[in-house]
Amino acid sequence: MIFGSILFENGNRTEDAVEPEHFGDLNLDQIVAAAIAGKEEYDLAPFFRQPLHDVDNVIFRHEVMRDLEDPRLFAVIKAFALNMHVMRENLAQLEQRFYEHQKERWFLDAVTIYGAGVNRLVHDLAAADVRSRGLLAFREYVREYAESGRFTSLVNEGRELETALSAIRYRVVIQGVRVEVRPYTGEGDYTAEVETTFQRFQQGSVAGFDFKFSDALEMNHIEAQILDGVVHLNRDLFARLAAYIVTNRDFRDSTIIAFDREIQFYVSWLDYIARFKKAGLSFCYPRVSGTSKEFQDHDAFDLALAEKLIRENATPVMNNFYLTGHERVLVVSGPNQGGKTTTARTFGQLHYLGSLGCPVPGTKAQLFLPDRIFTHFERQEQMTTLRGKLEDDLVRIHGILQAATSHSIVIINEIFASTTLRDALFLSKKIAGAIIDLDLLCVWVTFLDEVASLGPQTVSMVTTVVADNPAQRTFKVLRRPADGLAHAMAIAEKYRLTYDMIMERIR
Repeated sequence: MIFGSILFENGNRTEDAVEPEHFGDLNLDQIVAAAIAGKEEYDLAPFFRQPLHDVDNVIFRHEVMRDLEDPRLFAVIKAFALNMHVMRENLAQLEQRFYEHQKERWFLDAVTIYGAGVNRLVHDLAAADVRSRGLLAFREYVREYAESGRFTSLVNEGRELETALSAIRYRVVIQGVRVEVRPYTGEGDYTAEVETTFQRFQQGSVAGFDFKFSDALEMNHIEAQILDGVVHLNRDLFARLAAYIVTNRDFRDSTIIAFDREIQFYVSWLDYIARFKKAGLSFCYPRVSGTSKEFQDHDAFDLALAEKLIRENATPVMNNFYLTGHERVLVVSGPNQGGKTTTARTFGQLHYLGSLGCPVPGTKAQLFLPDRIFTHFERQEQMTTLRGKLEDDLVRIHGILQAATSHSIVIINEIFASTTLRDALFLSKKIAGAIIDLDLLCVWVTFLDEVASLGPQTVSMVTTVVADNPAQRTFKVLRRPADGLAHAMAIAEKYRLTYDMIMERIR
């Protein structure tokens, strides 16, 4: 049985995947860090940096994720992971030990734990309701592996050695500073006899003089010499143990070890979103397409923001988004601090997480599978570039449009805020024209309402305020024509002429 990967149907792994440039803008770096926290031993970050570009591979991961939503199967995988963790701990201890015979025992224990873990996994998977292509293929692989001559020989001989070592009996004779290890010849245990002899001398309560053995894993030189004596008395057995270790130095199956690591991608994500589900938020498996650019998500929310709010015992505001037909560009306007940037981040997070094959925030979603995601968020001026803010905006957006294809997604947040309204509108229309010509999916956060009405490809969404109190944000984003107040509000805030600012000055 050939099994490639539980993550990549075609086995195409990229271990050196670097963090995409848009991670910081979309707060995906925070999301991934939170999802893999506590699982550093698996080095999961590369898996979250490698989006998929094949719809069938996304569906492949959906199938595995759905299987693992069964609590019994999830517990099976976690039990196996614990076994493999303990095995690795034993092998790590082996490397830290000094005495060779002590190393041999750590090795034998690691093999025993590995064998028991694999056999238990075979048994538990056979009894589990597995339906995904990935887990069905792995179940068959691990079953055949467990029945192979190499594995059964490894486990059986290891068990025999462990039984033989446990059966060893010996005497330690101490005479002054001289310590001898001698064969055991049936001597009795004198513990009870000694206690009975001295019991008659006990009067009232007495101080305890129990000897406490050291908890240190490393042996001292006396223990090592005693062990050497035991080995001398059982030469054949320890020679067999040494030969067993040489033969099985690489006892771990590389495919099973890779599975143990890769399956943690699913485990980490399911563990991560469980905390949001507990707070009443919904996740769904999106319908993903490599051709249709229609988009929708009901009850969507920004994951990074939601985590922060949940820690504060608050709940994020959920919104509905969609693009149909020839619609390609969501133009988001409205007052500052009203949720415009959060909307842009949510759009980017949904499409990136969808391209990983993960359940995404929302109750129902349809997503496009992009080749790349580009973001243009505001940057502070860098003295080293010798460029002003406007020039930097132009250079960056030009680079994005040069690199983007019709399968890319572009997210723009507050571009050209440093120039005049007339120039910003002129440049924005040029860029919007290029985006429409490339047929790009785009979210554009702007104070320029005119961008929302450049053609049938653009759709206006507006962040709203409480009707009776315009200073209070609802954080709801509605699909409706721009109200013409976004730029006015920006000017008022710039010159401290908003209602709140005026009232503050009056007070």
